[in-house]
Amino acid sequence: MSSVMRWSVDARTPLRLLDVAKLPPGAAVLAEDGALLPPGLAAVERFAPPPPGGHPIGCACCMPRSQAAVALDRLFLARTRGTIPWFDEVIAVAHTPAGEATIRAALEDSVVGSRFRFREEA
Repeated sequence: MSSVMRWSVDARTPLRLLDVAKLPPGAAVLAEDGALLPPGLAAVERFAPPPPGGHPIGCACCMPRSQAAVALDRLFLARTRGTIPWFDEVIAVAHTPAGEATIRAALEDSVVGSRFRFREEA
């Protein structure tokens, strides 16, 4: 009789949405443009949500990948290359509903979704 082991560990890096006031020192941060961030963060990548219009966030006709997805790629690659300190999670900061929607949509990108997962604030 053969046995199959099933793993329940998700090795993707967690991403949490937090208010700026709750940012821990030394955090790796994905921030919407315009968010005022404190000093002492390990790494910061910024993005701009798409302008309001008739197309949904990230539609293939005008935006193959969102700026948030590309910013998360930059964080991942910088960590892998050792150009920024290692981080175990990314803190995302949005100051508009469009910014939060852009962050959530970025996690649906196939590349980003293979590297990062959403984590509810504990």
